[in-house]
Amino acid sequence: MTAPLTGHCLCGAVTVTVTGAHDPRPGACHCRMCQRWSGGLFLCFNAEASGVTVAGAVTRFASSSFAERAFCPVCGSHVWFRDTGSDVIELMPGLFDEALGWPLRSEVYADRAMASVHLQGDHRRTTQAEYEAKNPFVPEDAP
Repeated sequence: MTAPLTGHCLCGAVTVTVTGAHDPRPGACHCRMCQRWSGGLFLCFNAEASGVTVAGAVTRFASSSFAERAFCPVCGSHVWFRDTGSDVIELMPGLFDEALGWPLRSEVYADRAMASVHLQGDHRRTTQAEYEAKNPFVPEDAP
């Protein structure tokens, strides 16, 4: 999908504009790292990094040896997750008003979901073992 999107954090200090290709179907992650960062359920959608413009300061946090997370330093809103060196940036759908109608694309670590967060629908679900078998960069001792 290539329709431009503009979204912002809770306080408005950070604005994100997506003009490049993006997939307007969020994915969910239930790994412990994402649960800790989000408070329970992490959602993101994929966009080509070259087509994403960020106005305003963000704080970047190297959450692992292979990824960074960014957030607004004023209000704390999550802005993105990105694997090191990837040309894809995973943006938070809650920043964009258009996301209200987007269907869920997939879940990873579905077997690790908190009891209070079970998602319904017909979407792809991947267990911890299945995900880690396909992504060898995830260290065995990752949270």
